[in-house]
Amino acid sequence: MNTKTQTIYQTGLKIRPFLLTILFSGLAVGFYRGVQDNYLAEIVQITKFERGIVEFFRELPGLLLIFILAAMYRFSETKVFKIGTAVMLAGVLGLLLMGTSKFMVVLAMVIFSAGDHIVMPMKHSLCLTLANKGKGGASLGIMSAISHGGNIVGFLVVTVLFLVFSHIGIPRDSLLGFKTVFIIASVLLFLAFLISLAMKDQGTAVKRSRFYFNKKFTKYYMLEVFYGARKQIFLTFAPYVLILFYGANTSVIALLLAICAAFGMFLSPFIGRLVDRLGYKTIMVSDTLILMVVCFFYGFAHRLFPHNIAFIVVCINFVLDSIISLASMANNVYVQDLSSSPAEMTATITTGISVNHLISVIIALLGGLIWQKMGIEVLFTLSGLLGLANTLYAMTIKKPERVKV
Repeated sequence: MNTKTQTIYQTGLKIRPFLLTILFSGLAVGFYRGVQDNYLAEIVQITKFERGIVEFFRELPGLLLIFILAAMYRFSETKVFKIGTAVMLAGVLGLLLMGTSKFMVVLAMVIFSAGDHIVMPMKHSLCLTLANKGKGGASLGIMSAISHGGNIVGFLVVTVLFLVFSHIGIPRDSLLGFKTVFIIASVLLFLAFLISLAMKDQGTAVKRSRFYFNKKFTKYYMLEVFYGARKQIFLTFAPYVLILFYGANTSVIALLLAICAAFGMFLSPFIGRLVDRLGYKTIMVSDTLILMVVCFFYGFAHRLFPHNIAFIVVCINFVLDSIISLASMANNVYVQDLSSSPAEMTATITTGISVNHLISVIIALLGGLIWQKMGIEVLFTLSGLLGLANTLYAMTIKKPERVKV
């Protein structure tokens, strides 16, 4: 570990197993998400309306996260992190072994999602706990860069695999390619789980309240509502627009995701440092201008340009949305600034994720219906308006006063 990195993390704490687990799970997620939407569309035959229903169930673990973690409230963050990694492994194994019926596929996706959501607050909280004072943004940036680096490799391998399959005459809707990817993802998550077992509870044995709501975090909860709503529209329907509306195959989707992850890897540390330098409020407010442009072109490109040009424009906007989503790390730094202890920070982030998903599951259900009945123009206009509301609310944030000791 270089000297610059050592200045970010506290001395005496073992961070290598944590970062290696992030890397291998990032690789696995790259393989899994690289094929997820094409698998649903081409193998499971999920329609645009059904995609919203699938997302409703897939996001339920996020909504119920506070209850899931309540059952493990006596465990250390490190132990919960390990459990979440194991649950993710179980979900991918389910996709590999349980067949292609809609019920079984959605069940396996929900299991994977449960593990992913269990890991989510733990890795952010562990990352902030391991960091030196004033280096929370940089620490989050490094973790995000490592995760995105793993995603890149996974996405690129998926791209190459499906190009090879196409070259040798295997059709795009063949089950062989998807099963191959699920095998690789299962092996990677198994390795991630084994590495996580080397993590010690030292410095991170933080206990959480079963449920935690505090008035001082009200603005954070509201920001999570706005962010969760606009994020869900893109997360659920942006790839499906490319697949169903523009005919993008698995290689195209995986390549776009690789490009998104590449930008994430290189820009995450930079944005993390910007959060530390400029403040979380500035970052929260400044990303909306790009978001409004992204939403406009995603919804209306097909009305402004020929089909092939519109496809390129939408691909560019797909990448731009992933870049501005990196600014969400400012929310976690905001929580750290308000929190009086690591335990309060973890409990608040966990509650925030559940609040985020409360609106997400509603948007997931309504989004497919809006697309079917009103078109993608209305769907992405709604996303832009939610992003604008997020920024207007972020402008009301005031820097918390610190008591000098």
